[in-house]
Amino acid sequence: VQLQASGGGLVQAGDSPRLSCEASDRTFRSWNMAWFRQAPDKEREFVAGVSWSGGSTVYADSVKGRFTISKDNPKNTAYLQMSSLKPEDTAVYYCAADTRGNRRIGISSMNHIYDIWGRGTLVTVSS
Repeated sequence: VQLQASGGGLVQAGDSPRLSCEASDRTFRSWNMAWFRQAPDKEREFVAGVSWSGGSTVYADSVKGRFTISKDNPKNTAYLQMSSLKPEDTAVYYCAADTRGNRRIGISSMNHIYDIWGRGTLVTVSS
C-alpha cells in the first residue's frame, strides 16, 4: 500500500492551494485518513482527519475554519483544501492512513494510529 501526496509548493500568504493524497489500494474506502505537518525544528503535528466514509471530520484548532479535509472513495484520494494561508503554515505535509482500523469509529489525532504514511509534500508560505 502506498500513499502519494501532491500539491505542495511555494505559495503566497492568503492563497488557497489543495493537497491531494492518492492511495494505491481500493480498500482506501475503509480507512480513516489524516493530514499531519512538520515545520522546521518542530515535532510533527496533527492537522485534520476524515472518517472512512468521509462523513466526519476533525481539525486542529490552528487550522479550523481555514482548512477542509475530504475523501473521495471512488478516486482513492483524500484532499486538504487550505485557505487563508499564513507563513506559520509552512511545513512538510504528510497524509496518513489508518488501514488497521477497518471503518474505525472515531478519528484519531495520534501518530501511532496511522500505519501508512505518504512521503510528504512541502508547503512554503511567503508573506
